Amino acid sequence: MRALPSSLHDDVASQLRNYIFDGQLRPGSFIDEVTLCELWSISRTPLREALKVLTAEGLVRHEPRRGCFVNEVTEQDLDDIFPVIAMLEGRCAFDATQRATPADVQALEVWHQRLKQHAEAGRINDYYEANFAIHEAIIQLANNKWLAQTIADLRKILKLARLQQLHAPGRLKQSLKEHLAVFDALKAGNAAGADAAMRDHLLKQREALRELASTQRSVLTA
Repeated sequence: MRALPSSLHDDVASQLRNYIFDGQLRPGSFIDEVTLCELWSISRTPLREALKVLTAEGLVRHEPRRGCFVNEVTEQDLDDIFPVIAMLEGRCAFDATQRATPADVQALEVWHQRLKQHAEAGRINDYYEANFAIHEAIIQLANNKWLAQTIADLRKILKLARLQQLHAPGRLKQSLKEHLAVFDALKAGNAAGADAAMRDHLLKQREALRELASTQRSVLTA
């Protein structure tokens, strides 16, 4: 059976997400429906359906009689989100440990070697890519579509914040150490240990972001 093509409003929603994540629509900015419809040669209907999708995802907010705006992520939002995503990804690590085959462990070994090489060379962008691949692999191994979907939704909000926690002093080295702790527990078949290590990894990210924000504020007020 052939897969059905995506609807127009799905395509528009994807394009709008890209505009937001790429910074073409900044947090707090007004979404000009007329301009976007002209730019993309579409009617208002698919754009408005797309805006409903992004509103449900938390990327956009609708204000009566004013229109739609790109959401802004506050420090309180980050404080609220990180413990939740830490709990969810911790559960993924727990389940992945119980499900992982020797071939799965070998594949993760390769990714962790790359992660280590990027950290040692200070290649932050490459490290981010390997880091994402490892998290995705663990989520896939957990094989729980509801966990995966909830994590994906929360990641969209975190992506909206354009976070750069690896730029915090010493964070790259610390992040690698945390990843290796998760992997060591997974290799040892210690599901509870992998859960705890993954939670610690995500919560340490929040701490690094708080430290980075504090440093930036100090520089601006100096």
